[in-house]
Amino acid sequence: MEIVDGPRIVSKPASHYVGIRVVTPFRGMFAVRDKLMNELYAWLDRRSVPDIGPTFFRLHVIDMDGPMDVEVGVVTQEALEGDDRVRAGVLPAGRYAGLTYVNHARRANRTLLEWVRDNGITFDRWDGAAGDHFACRYEAYLTDPRSERMKTKWRVELNILLADDSA
Repeated sequence: MEIVDGPRIVSKPASHYVGIRVVTPFRGMFAVRDKLMNELYAWLDRRSVPDIGPTFFRLHVIDMDGPMDVEVGVVTQEALEGDDRVRAGVLPAGRYAGLTYVNHARRANRTLLEWVRDNGITFDRWDGAAGDHFACRYEAYLTDPRSERMKTKWRVELNILLADDSA
């Protein structure tokens, strides 16, 4: 894993997006992500949506031994109308713990989680029956997945929203 930037705390504005949210087992989750990306790109192309921002993979609920509640989205310049499958949403404004990396998502996530723990920072998250819920936790693909197929070369920005009272 190569850390390009961070770990750090950054303030982010709210960002409009469209995305597809599903529940899927952890095993096979990234194959599902890739299919959803292709489906979302086709949806955007059919509507000739201009000026899209980065694609992201959002983790709403994490249960490594059970179902994962995930979403693939694309940041848009303005609010768009979705449909039954593709929904409009907003990545919330706020302070995020983040880092940018290349390759090895699990190591990058572990690095950020350890940094947050070691610095007494608190995520905006809660435990629930379905698993570990996050107000906003996502990986933004700074490398366009449509132009670089080798996932090990993608520059990825990992961001997790912090609790309001976090350091």
